[in-house]
Amino acid sequence: MRLIGHLQNEIHAKRFGDFLLSKQIDNHTEQDANGPWEVWVLNEDSIDTAKSLLDQFIQNPDDPKFIGAARAAYRRKKHEQKKPGTGRARVIDGRTIFYKPPVPLGHLSITLITISIAVAVLTQLGNNERFVKPLLITEYREEGNYIVWQPDLPEIRHGQIWRLFTPMFLHFGILHIIFNMLWLRDLGSIIEAHKGWRLLLLLVSVFAVLSNLAQFLTSGPAFGGMSGVVYGLLGYVWMQGKFNPASKLRLQSQTVRLMIIWFFVCLSGLLGPIANTAHAVGAVAGIAWGYIAARLSRIRRLR
Repeated sequence: MRLIGHLQNEIHAKRFGDFLLSKQIDNHTEQDANGPWEVWVLNEDSIDTAKSLLDQFIQNPDDPKFIGAARAAYRRKKHEQKKPGTGRARVIDGRTIFYKPPVPLGHLSITLITISIAVAVLTQLGNNERFVKPLLITEYREEGNYIVWQPDLPEIRHGQIWRLFTPMFLHFGILHIIFNMLWLRDLGSIIEAHKGWRLLLLLVSVFAVLSNLAQFLTSGPAFGGMSGVVYGLLGYVWMQGKFNPASKLRLQSQTVRLMIIWFFVCLSGLLGPIANTAHAVGAVAGIAWGYIAARLSRIRRLR
Protein backbone atom coordinates (compact mmCIF):
# COMPACT_ATOMS: atom_id res chain seq x y z
CA MET A 1 0.00 0.00 0.00
CA ARG A 2 1.33 3.43 -0.90
CA LEU A 3 0.36 7.05 -0.24
CA ILE A 4 -0.32 8.79 -3.58
CA GLY A 5 -1.41 12.26 -2.44
CA HIS A 6 -3.64 14.48 -0.35
CA LEU A 7 -7.07 16.09 -0.66
CA GLN A 8 -8.25 19.01 1.40
CA ASN A 9 -11.63 17.81 2.66
CA GLU A 10 -13.53 14.64 3.49
CA ILE A 11 -16.14 15.05 0.74
CA HIS A 12 -13.49 15.09 -1.98
CA ALA A 13 -11.55 12.26 -0.32
CA LYS A 14 -14.61 9.99 -0.16
CA ARG A 15 -15.66 10.95 -3.69
CA PHE A 16 -12.24 10.17 -5.14
CA GLY A 17 -11.99 6.95 -3.14
CA ASP A 18 -15.30 5.75 -4.55
CA PHE A 19 -14.26 6.87 -8.02
CA LEU A 20 -11.13 4.71 -7.74
CA LEU A 21 -13.30 1.79 -6.70
CA SER A 22 -15.31 2.26 -9.89
CA LYS A 23 -12.02 1.74 -11.72
CA GLN A 24 -11.33 -1.46 -9.72
CA ILE A 25 -8.54 0.25 -7.74
CA ASP A 26 -8.62 -0.68 -4.05
CA ASN A 27 -7.83 2.29 -1.86
CA HIS A 28 -8.15 3.82 1.58
CA THR A 29 -8.64 7.43 2.66
CA GLU A 30 -7.94 8.80 6.10
CA GLN A 31 -7.37 12.19 7.66
CA ASP A 32 -3.81 13.16 8.44
CA ALA A 33 -3.06 14.52 11.89
CA ASN A 34 -2.34 17.91 10.30
CA GLY A 35 -5.68 18.19 8.54
CA PRO A 36 -5.54 17.07 4.86
CA TRP A 37 -6.97 13.72 3.79
CA GLU A 38 -4.52 11.07 2.61
CA VAL A 39 -5.24 8.78 -0.34
CA TRP A 40 -3.67 5.32 -0.16
CA VAL A 41 -3.67 2.75 -2.96
CA LEU A 42 -3.41 -0.89 -1.90
CA ASN A 43 -2.13 -2.47 -5.13
CA GLU A 44 1.34 -1.39 -6.27
CA ASP A 45 0.42 -2.11 -9.91
CA SER A 46 -2.26 0.58 -9.77
CA ILE A 47 -0.08 3.39 -8.38
CA ASP A 48 0.68 5.19 -11.65
CA THR A 49 -2.92 5.03 -12.88
CA ALA A 50 -4.24 6.26 -9.53
CA LYS A 51 -1.75 9.17 -9.45
CA SER A 52 -2.81 10.24 -12.94
CA LEU A 53 -6.48 10.12 -11.95
CA LEU A 54 -5.76 12.07 -8.77
CA ASP A 55 -4.10 14.85 -10.79
CA GLN A 56 -7.20 15.05 -12.98
CA PHE A 57 -9.46 15.05 -9.93
CA ILE A 58 -7.58 17.87 -8.22
CA GLN A 59 -8.01 20.01 -11.35
CA ASN A 60 -11.80 19.60 -11.32
CA PRO A 61 -13.24 17.56 -8.42
CA ASP A 62 -16.80 18.49 -9.44
CA ASP A 63 -16.49 17.04 -12.93
CA PRO A 64 -19.65 14.94 -13.58
CA LYS A 65 -17.52 11.94 -14.57
CA PHE A 66 -16.11 11.83 -11.02
CA ILE A 67 -19.42 12.48 -9.28
CA GLY A 68 -21.40 9.95 -11.35
CA ALA A 69 -18.85 7.15 -11.09
CA ALA A 70 -18.33 7.77 -7.37
CA ARG A 71 -22.07 7.61 -6.66
CA ALA A 72 -22.43 4.37 -8.58
CA ALA A 73 -19.45 2.83 -6.77
CA TYR A 74 -20.82 3.96 -3.40
CA ARG A 75 -24.21 2.39 -4.06
CA ARG A 76 -22.59 -0.84 -5.19
CA LYS A 77 -20.34 -0.93 -2.13
CA LYS A 78 -23.26 -0.42 0.27
CA HIS A 79 -25.25 -3.12 -1.49
CA GLU A 80 -22.38 -5.60 -1.24
CA GLN A 81 -21.82 -4.87 2.44
CA LYS A 82 -25.39 -5.95 3.18
CA LYS A 83 -24.71 -9.43 1.78
CA PRO A 84 -23.08 -11.92 4.21
CA GLY A 85 -19.69 -13.11 3.00
CA THR A 86 -19.43 -10.62 0.12
CA GLY A 87 -17.88 -7.26 -0.55
CA ARG A 88 -14.42 -5.93 -1.15
CA ALA A 89 -13.21 -6.89 2.27
CA ARG A 90 -14.45 -9.89 4.19
CA VAL A 91 -15.94 -8.83 7.48
CA ILE A 92 -16.77 -10.37 10.82
CA ASP A 93 -20.02 -9.48 12.50
CA GLY A 94 -22.38 -11.02 15.05
CA ARG A 95 -24.19 -12.94 12.30
CA THR A 96 -21.16 -15.02 11.34
CA ILE A 97 -21.70 -17.29 14.35
CA PHE A 98 -24.61 -18.77 12.40
CA TYR A 99 -22.95 -18.78 8.99
CA LYS A 100 -19.84 -20.00 7.25
CA PRO A 101 -16.74 -18.39 8.79
CA PRO A 102 -15.40 -15.32 6.89
CA VAL A 103 -12.16 -17.17 6.06
CA PRO A 104 -11.20 -20.87 6.07
CA LEU A 105 -10.66 -22.23 9.56
CA GLY A 106 -7.05 -21.85 10.62
CA HIS A 107 -5.08 -24.84 11.89
CA LEU A 108 -4.07 -23.15 15.16
CA SER A 109 -7.61 -21.91 15.71
CA ILE A 110 -8.93 -25.45 15.25
CA THR A 111 -6.29 -26.74 17.66
CA LEU A 112 -7.25 -24.22 20.37
CA ILE A 113 -10.94 -25.01 19.93
CA THR A 114 -10.27 -28.75 20.07
CA ILE A 115 -8.23 -28.43 23.26
CA SER A 116 -10.93 -26.26 24.86
CA ILE A 117 -13.67 -28.77 24.02
CA ALA A 118 -11.55 -31.69 25.22
CA VAL A 119 -10.89 -29.91 28.52
CA ALA A 120 -14.59 -29.10 28.88
CA VAL A 121 -15.46 -32.77 28.47
CA LEU A 122 -12.66 -33.97 30.74
CA THR A 123 -13.50 -31.51 33.52
CA GLN A 124 -17.26 -31.90 33.01
CA LEU A 125 -17.49 -28.12 32.49
CA GLY A 126 -15.55 -27.45 35.66
CA ASN A 127 -17.31 -29.97 37.91
CA ASN A 128 -14.49 -32.53 38.06
CA GLU A 129 -11.98 -31.00 40.46
CA ARG A 130 -9.42 -33.73 39.80
CA PHE A 131 -8.84 -32.38 36.29
CA VAL A 132 -9.63 -28.74 37.00
CA LYS A 133 -6.99 -28.16 39.69
CA PRO A 134 -3.88 -28.77 37.51
CA LEU A 135 -5.17 -26.17 35.03
CA LEU A 136 -5.95 -23.37 37.50
CA ILE A 137 -3.46 -20.52 37.81
CA THR A 138 -2.93 -21.75 41.39
CA GLU A 139 -4.75 -24.28 43.56
CA TYR A 140 -7.06 -23.28 46.39
CA ARG A 141 -9.01 -24.95 49.17
CA GLU A 142 -12.45 -24.27 50.57
CA GLU A 143 -12.92 -23.25 54.18
CA GLY A 144 -16.62 -22.84 54.89
CA ASN A 145 -18.00 -20.23 52.52
CA TYR A 146 -14.55 -18.97 51.58
CA ILE A 147 -11.69 -20.15 49.42
CA VAL A 148 -8.08 -19.84 50.50
CA TRP A 149 -4.99 -19.71 48.29
CA GLN A 150 -1.37 -18.57 48.38
CA PRO A 151 -1.01 -15.19 46.64
CA ASP A 152 2.59 -15.76 45.50
CA LEU A 153 1.63 -18.46 42.93
CA PRO A 154 3.84 -21.20 44.41
CA GLU A 155 3.17 -23.77 41.65
CA ILE A 156 4.33 -21.36 38.92
CA ARG A 157 7.39 -20.35 40.95
CA HIS A 158 8.30 -24.03 41.14
CA GLY A 159 8.17 -24.59 37.40
CA GLN A 160 4.50 -25.17 36.51
CA ILE A 161 4.61 -22.37 33.95
CA TRP A 162 1.66 -23.78 32.00
CA ARG A 163 -0.67 -22.46 34.72
CA LEU A 164 -0.20 -18.96 33.34
CA PHE A 165 -1.99 -20.09 30.16
CA THR A 166 -4.23 -23.05 30.93
CA PRO A 167 -7.09 -21.21 32.70
CA MET A 168 -8.15 -20.08 29.21
CA PHE A 169 -9.11 -23.70 28.42
CA LEU A 170 -11.43 -24.01 31.43
CA HIS A 171 -15.13 -23.31 30.88
CA PHE A 172 -17.95 -23.58 33.40
CA GLY A 173 -21.09 -23.74 31.31
CA ILE A 174 -22.28 -24.77 27.87
CA LEU A 175 -23.05 -21.20 26.72
CA HIS A 176 -19.72 -20.08 28.13
CA ILE A 177 -17.75 -22.36 25.85
CA ILE A 178 -20.05 -22.09 22.83
CA PHE A 179 -19.80 -18.31 22.52
CA ASN A 180 -16.09 -18.24 23.26
CA MET A 181 -15.39 -20.88 20.62
CA LEU A 182 -17.55 -19.16 18.00
CA TRP A 183 -15.66 -15.91 18.45
CA LEU A 184 -12.32 -17.68 18.57
CA ARG A 185 -13.22 -19.48 15.35
CA ASP A 186 -13.77 -16.25 13.44
CA LEU A 187 -11.29 -13.88 15.06
CA GLY A 188 -8.52 -16.46 15.29
CA SER A 189 -9.00 -17.69 11.74
CA ILE A 190 -9.00 -14.24 10.17
CA ILE A 191 -5.79 -13.29 11.97
CA GLU A 192 -4.24 -16.61 11.02
CA ALA A 193 -5.26 -16.19 7.38
CA HIS A 194 -3.82 -12.69 6.98
CA LYS A 195 -1.04 -12.56 9.58
CA GLY A 196 -0.01 -16.18 10.07
CA TRP A 197 -0.31 -18.72 12.87
CA ARG A 198 2.85 -17.52 14.65
CA LEU A 199 1.40 -14.08 15.31
CA LEU A 200 -1.89 -15.63 16.42
CA LEU A 201 -0.02 -17.89 18.84
CA LEU A 202 1.88 -14.90 20.23
CA LEU A 203 -1.31 -12.84 20.60
CA VAL A 204 -3.18 -15.67 22.33
CA SER A 205 -0.27 -16.36 24.68
CA VAL A 206 0.23 -12.73 25.71
CA PHE A 207 -3.49 -12.01 26.12
CA ALA A 208 -3.93 -15.21 28.14
CA VAL A 209 -1.12 -14.39 30.56
CA LEU A 210 -2.14 -10.74 31.01
CA SER A 211 -5.84 -11.45 31.49
CA ASN A 212 -5.25 -14.45 33.76
CA LEU A 213 -2.84 -12.56 36.03
CA ALA A 214 -5.14 -9.54 36.20
CA GLN A 215 -8.16 -11.69 37.07
CA PHE A 216 -6.16 -13.55 39.72
CA LEU A 217 -4.99 -10.31 41.33
CA THR A 218 -8.53 -8.94 41.56
CA SER A 219 -10.59 -12.01 42.46
CA GLY A 220 -8.38 -15.01 43.16
CA PRO A 221 -7.84 -18.29 41.28
CA ALA A 222 -11.42 -19.55 40.82
CA PHE A 223 -11.90 -18.53 37.19
CA GLY A 224 -11.39 -19.75 33.64
CA GLY A 225 -12.37 -19.18 30.05
CA MET A 226 -11.16 -17.88 26.70
CA SER A 227 -12.98 -14.54 27.05
CA GLY A 228 -9.90 -12.47 27.90
CA VAL A 229 -8.15 -13.82 24.82
CA VAL A 230 -11.22 -13.29 22.62
CA TYR A 231 -11.56 -9.66 23.71
CA GLY A 232 -7.85 -9.20 23.06
CA LEU A 233 -8.19 -10.56 19.53
CA LEU A 234 -11.25 -8.37 19.00
CA GLY A 235 -9.33 -5.26 20.06
CA TYR A 236 -6.39 -6.16 17.84
CA VAL A 237 -8.53 -6.76 14.72
CA TRP A 238 -10.58 -3.62 15.41
CA MET A 239 -7.50 -1.35 15.54
CA GLN A 240 -5.82 -3.01 12.58
CA GLY A 241 -8.92 -2.56 10.44
CA LYS A 242 -9.32 1.06 11.52
CA PHE A 243 -5.72 2.23 11.21
CA ASN A 244 -4.03 -0.30 8.90
CA PRO A 245 -6.31 -1.16 5.96
CA ALA A 246 -3.48 -3.06 4.25
CA SER A 247 -3.79 -5.69 6.99
CA LYS A 248 -7.11 -6.84 5.43
CA LEU A 249 -8.50 -7.29 8.94
CA ARG A 250 -11.99 -5.83 9.23
CA LEU A 251 -14.77 -5.50 11.78
CA GLN A 252 -18.16 -3.97 11.15
CA SER A 253 -19.26 -1.34 13.65
CA GLN A 254 -22.16 -3.49 14.87
CA THR A 255 -19.68 -6.21 15.83
CA VAL A 256 -17.81 -3.83 18.10
CA ARG A 257 -21.09 -2.55 19.56
CA LEU A 258 -22.26 -6.13 20.19
CA MET A 259 -19.11 -7.01 22.11
CA ILE A 260 -19.22 -3.77 24.11
CA ILE A 261 -22.85 -4.45 25.04
CA TRP A 262 -21.97 -8.03 26.02
CA PHE A 263 -19.10 -6.70 28.15
CA PHE A 264 -21.42 -4.45 30.15
CA VAL A 265 -24.08 -7.15 30.46
CA CYS A 266 -21.42 -9.38 32.04
CA LEU A 267 -20.29 -6.48 34.22
CA SER A 268 -23.84 -5.99 35.53
CA GLY A 269 -23.79 -9.38 37.27
CA LEU A 270 -27.00 -10.56 35.58
CA LEU A 271 -25.20 -13.63 34.26
CA GLY A 272 -23.59 -14.58 37.56
CA PRO A 273 -19.87 -14.57 38.38
CA ILE A 274 -17.93 -13.47 35.28
CA ALA A 275 -14.21 -12.82 34.81
CA ASN A 276 -14.79 -9.16 33.96
CA THR A 277 -11.24 -8.09 34.74
CA ALA A 278 -9.94 -10.62 32.20
CA HIS A 279 -12.34 -9.17 29.60
CA ALA A 280 -11.19 -5.61 30.27
CA VAL A 281 -7.47 -6.32 30.37
CA GLY A 282 -7.65 -8.48 27.25
CA ALA A 283 -9.54 -5.77 25.36
CA VAL A 284 -7.16 -3.00 26.43
CA ALA A 285 -4.12 -5.11 25.55
CA GLY A 286 -5.58 -5.97 22.14
CA ILE A 287 -6.49 -2.37 21.35
CA ALA A 288 -3.04 -1.15 22.39
CA TRP A 289 -1.22 -3.85 20.40
CA GLY A 290 -3.37 -3.37 17.31
CA TYR A 291 -3.03 0.42 17.36
CA ILE A 292 0.73 0.46 17.93
CA ALA A 293 1.29 -2.21 15.26
CA ALA A 294 -0.86 -0.25 12.79
CA ARG A 295 1.04 2.97 13.42
CA LEU A 296 4.41 1.25 13.07
CA SER A 297 3.24 -0.27 9.81
CA ARG A 298 2.21 3.18 8.61
CA ILE A 299 5.61 4.64 9.47
CA ARG A 300 7.37 1.87 7.54
CA ARG A 301 5.18 2.51 4.48
CA LEU A 302 5.89 6.26 4.56
CA ARG A 303 9.59 5.53 4.48
